[in-house]
Amino acid sequence: MDIKRISSGGAFEPKIGYCRAVVANGFVFVAGTVGQGDTVQDQCRAALGIIEAALKEAGSSFADVVRVTYYLPDRGEFEQCWPILSDAFGANPPAATMIECGLIDAKYRIEIEVTAVHRG
Repeated sequence: MDIKRISSGGAFEPKIGYCRAVVANGFVFVAGTVGQGDTVQDQCRAALGIIEAALKEAGSSFADVVRVTYYLPDRGEFEQCWPILSDAFGANPPAATMIECGLIDAKYRIEIEVTAVHRG
C-alpha cells in the first residue's frame, strides 16, 4: 500500500508529530484543522481554505469529501457556520458530526476534520 503524507508547513505539525493529510487505501484523511480569525465564521473560512489546499494537493476536492467532523468549544456558534459549510460542500454534502469540546488553544472556535475519496 502506498502512503502519501502532505504537510501544510504549520507550526504544530513538527511539534506534535502529525501531517495535514494522509492519502492511503483510496482515501484522503485530513487532520483536524483550525484557522485564524476573530470570529467563528472567519476561522471556519480559514480552516476550509487550508483543508481545500490539502485536498487539492492530494488530488481531491470538497466534492470528494464523504465524512466531516466539526469540533467547537461552544455549540451555540455552530449555526453561524452553516451557510459557509453549505457553500463549501454544495451539492455534495458529506456525512457530518458536530462535537462540543475544548480545543488546543482557547483562541480557536472551530476545528474541522474531513475524510475524502482519493480521485488522484
